[in-house]
Amino acid sequence: MMNNENCSDISLRYHDITTEDMKNGDGLRTVLWLAGCEHHCPECQNPITWDRFGGIPFDKAAEDELLESLKPDYVSGITFSGGDPLATYNRPGVAKLIAKIKNSKELAKKSIWIYTGYTWEQLLHQLKTGQDHDLMFIILKADVIVEGRYEKDKRDVTLKWRGSANQRVVNVQKSFHSGKVILHCN
Repeated sequence: MMNNENCSDISLRYHDITTEDMKNGDGLRTVLWLAGCEHHCPECQNPITWDRFGGIPFDKAAEDELLESLKPDYVSGITFSGGDPLATYNRPGVAKLIAKIKNSKELAKKSIWIYTGYTWEQLLHQLKTGQDHDLMFIILKADVIVEGRYEKDKRDVTLKWRGSANQRVVNVQKSFHSGKVILHCN
């Protein structure tokens, strides 16, 4: 479905590409900080990323930079953050980029992490309509989703990879196939 499509033909926008990041998932990672979020959590750490028209277009140069940063063996994978990579308008671009990574012999084994304000249950409910093929593709290819809105009254700086106690770090494949939430870490 998405194998031959070029990421630069979509309207994905981003704020930054961070390389060799250790704060947003297991191992050293490349992080793509996307534009656009509809959750607008109070005291969000990245409110500048809320505007879906903010940042800059994800063009061929950005795509090449990102894919090149994933090539070293010591890079574990990619983390999509933002903003919200799973905002409905970001899903087509995220799906195309994941397809490009997973269809590359060189990059196929890189892990996929996604930060989203949606809960696991909300995502599964959205899948029930059967019409969001991009979300289904993303879920089938993602390894970990750090889910849930940031809640300032539940802030906990001791938690790994998340900012508030209501958020979960979900092992996507085990959760999807078992029908219940299985955490990647507590």
